Formats: sequence, C-alpha cells, structure tokens
Amino acid sequence: MLKIVFGVARVNFLTLALTCVLLAFTFSLYQGATFVPAEVALVVVMALAAHVSVNAFNEYFDFRSGLDFLTQKTPFSGGSNTLVTSPHHAHIALWLAWLSLLVVVVGGLFLVAQYGWPLLWIGLPGIIIIYTYTQYINRLPLVCLFAPGIGFGLLMTLGSIWVFQQSLVAGAWLLGVIISLLVSNLLLLNQFPDVAADQQVGRRNYPIVLGLGASSAIFSILYLLSFGLLILGVSLSWLPNYTLVALLSGLLLIKLLPAVIRHRANITELTPYLGLNVIFIHLYLLLLSASLLWAWW
Repeated sequence: MLKIVFGVARVNFLTLALTCVLLAFTFSLYQGATFVPAEVALVVVMALAAHVSVNAFNEYFDFRSGLDFLTQKTPFSGGSNTLVTSPHHAHIALWLAWLSLLVVVVGGLFLVAQYGWPLLWIGLPGIIIIYTYTQYINRLPLVCLFAPGIGFGLLMTLGSIWVFQQSLVAGAWLLGVIISLLVSNLLLLNQFPDVAADQQVGRRNYPIVLGLGASSAIFSILYLLSFGLLILGVSLSWLPNYTLVALLSGLLLIKLLPAVIRHRANITELTPYLGLNVIFIHLYLLLLSASLLWAWW
C-alpha cells in the first residue's frame, strides 16, 4: 500500500515544492518578516499536498485514458508506471488526489480566515489548475506551457510570501515570475519524449503543435529570460546584489541547451539532460535562497 502511495505521489519529485517554499521563506526573512513556526509548517504541508494532489490526479487520469500504456518511460517523464503494474490500485491514486486536495482547501480556508479573502485570488486558481491540468489544460498549448509555472511560481511561492509577510513587493513578484519560467520549462522538456503517445490521447502541447525544433527554441528563450529578469531585479534594487550568484547555475546551461537542441528527437540521448534540467532548476533556486539568506545575515 505504502509503495503505491509513494509511487503515485512521486515523492522523489516533491523537492520542487519544498524549494519554492524555501525561497519564499528566505525572501521574507530578508524583508524582515517575523515567523510563526506553526504557520511555516502549515505552508510546507499545503505545498506538499498540492504537489501530491496534481501528481496523483495525473497518475489516475493518464492510467484511465490509456496514456500510461503508450509512453516510453524515462526516470523523469511518462509517469511512475505504478498503476500500469498495479491497475487494481487505481482507486488509491484517486483517493490520494482528493484527500491531499482537501488538505490544501482546509489549510487555505484557515489562512484566509487569518489574513483575509484576497488569499482566495491565489488559492482558487491553484485548486483549478490541480484538478484540470491533466484532463483539460493539456489540450490548450499556451495554457499547458505556463500553467505548471504559474502554479508553483505565481501561486505557491507568492502565496507563501503573502502568508509570511502579508505583502507582495516587486521583488516577490519577480521571483514568482522567475520560478514560473523555470517550472514551465521543466514540464516542457519532459513532454519531448511523450509526443507520439500524447497525440494518441488528444493532447495538444507545443512539442506536438509547433514541433520539437520550435519547442527547443522556446525552452532556451525562457531560461535566458529568467536570467535577464534576475539581472533586471538587481539593477532596480528589487533584489539584493547577492542574488546574482544564482547566475552561476547558468554554467549548466552551457551543456544543457545545445544538448536539448541536438538530441530533441532521440529519447535515449535526451534522457540524461532531463535529469540535468531538474538539477539546474534546483540549483538556481537554492542559490537564490542561499544568497537571500546571506543578504539577510
């Protein structure tokens, strides 16, 4: 049972949610926020629950549609394969999805009671994205590209900052946009190996609609834009100069971007770079967090 739960929750990928909350925490610390440990714990639980919910819904609906039986699995794309090997446990994925979403809703309503109804502008779109991503958003190319990033950047990260410091200054918005670009690119590249399978179940993302060549160009542009926004934020004093250390993560892009363009249609050759993409995003966000902590110190 526990193996099924961990599989459909994709626990090895939940570090992304933790990294987003960590960045929100260090930015709020830099801004002079005072923290309540129980509040921080609630935000962490809600972030993890939101990530688990979208993963479990994805596992369940991809199993039901038959997509999981068509994809060529990699360690970073094509689902966890949990329900393919244990189809009689599909109900566990659905229950986990709904229960974790319930945690998000209950925790969100508590925070709304504490800090006011404007938090609903963050919470409600998040709930909609969690439930609709696999079934509906994947059929809308532009929305499919940016919805994951919006969920983690403009909703999860900004929502955490709002709770921690009850305000959203320009630097917070900028960090939210940077995270949005990074996470959108994470999902974009993970769609490359699944193009043929996704087409068979009616999905319409950019690798399908525009092709892998154009999608590789979009992938490169979004990452370069994220660095440009960081430099802009420092030049406008929205972020401390220390955050420029995050540009060091760009050393990985020297290898990643050409490799994605070169191997975009070869799943075997591309797979290691799916992993490098995950490492790059985590390194970028961790360097931002460390630099903000240093600036606060």
